[in-house]
Amino acid sequence: MKIPEILLVESLHRPGSLAKVLTAIGECGCVVEHLNAIKREQDKTIWEITLELDPGQYDAVGKAIDALPNARVIGHSDRVFARHEGGKIRMQSRVPLSSLQELRDVYTPGVARVCLAIQKDPALAARYTALPHTVAVITNGTAILGLGDIGPLAGLPVMEGKAALFAKLADLSAIPILIDEKDPAVLIDVISAIAPSFGAIQLEDIRAPECFEIERTLRARLDKPVLHDDQHGTAVVALAALISACKIVGRDLRQQVVGQVGLGAAGIGIVRLLMRYGVTAVFGADVNEGQLKMLEQMGGARSTLAELMQRCDVVVATTGRPGLIKPEMVRAGQMVFALSNPEPEIEPRFARERGAVFAADGRGINNVLGFPGLFRGALEAGAREFTDPMLFAAAEAIAACAPNGELVPDPLDRRVHDAVAAAVRSAAR
Repeated sequence: MKIPEILLVESLHRPGSLAKVLTAIGECGCVVEHLNAIKREQDKTIWEITLELDPGQYDAVGKAIDALPNARVIGHSDRVFARHEGGKIRMQSRVPLSSLQELRDVYTPGVARVCLAIQKDPALAARYTALPHTVAVITNGTAILGLGDIGPLAGLPVMEGKAALFAKLADLSAIPILIDEKDPAVLIDVISAIAPSFGAIQLEDIRAPECFEIERTLRARLDKPVLHDDQHGTAVVALAALISACKIVGRDLRQQVVGQVGLGAAGIGIVRLLMRYGVTAVFGADVNEGQLKMLEQMGGARSTLAELMQRCDVVVATTGRPGLIKPEMVRAGQMVFALSNPEPEIEPRFARERGAVFAADGRGINNVLGFPGLFRGALEAGAREFTDPMLFAAAEAIAACAPNGELVPDPLDRRVHDAVAAAVRSAAR
């Protein structure tokens, strides 16, 4: 698995000096993700160079740069850690507290009146508490990013990141909740017990197949929106990208033969949503027999990877296995979406070189385009659950926001999330 590394490189301030450094990095098989000049002193410049390196590549890159007559590695940048310093989120008061009267109104004794009113009419909590804009982001740490079961505490930076995106893109207060428990039944009971504190529940990075039972039971038990983002958030954005791709090439998505490689949480979510959307021919490949049976119960057909690549017009991969799809497997005219992060099953350029009309990876097709607007729309509508029409509306809104010729829009464009929220709210009502 590739991990971001940020090198500090000192080079001579001369024509061609930086080019030699970048060439040395390229010859080591690495791609520069970001480049920034952070300091210049007389005849030298210090560069902050962000790379994604495989384990063991760091030494080779360092030696290649140090071997140049014009440059040397002087250390690491702590930019990523600096941005995490002290955590990425905090809770703030929405009301002023500048006088004793204000204190008495929002706390004791004034708050007692509001408590008694809610006791008499629980529906008033939607007006007089933060419930309509509060989301719990819950994990047990069993499937964090592509890192696997690293535990809930190590997954907290991811949950904080989700919360920061909720705040920035949808004006929602999201609270990370870490639960150190792997037993689905216990996890369900714990989440149910704390659910009254929140307007909605986002399940995050919980491994398959347990995640399916956990989400299904919570949806039935709770009277508020519950969404497992790894399943449905990913599926919504994948559907949006497929809608855009088919529109660009003049195809009807519902008439395409779709192959899903990998039937974990994301894969099953994508298959389920595509079939509900009207795609009738869906094939799936996975090494897990239980997941293949789940696919068949949903109406899909099992396949091998080789058969799927030969048969399908659209191929979506969510296996977490870099390089699984070989270039020679790609058929001319196919659409190939290799969505595993940080490394795809096939690099998009390799797929395009073999004749794919569209090829994309998980960097562009990212579920950050979906979940902020999905939750805001559901909460604004007072929805008790996420329905398929709400998910379809979100996908279609994302696709409609994509610039001409692009699969999806800029994930940091606030207008996109406003459009998704409005579409979801309308579908819910």
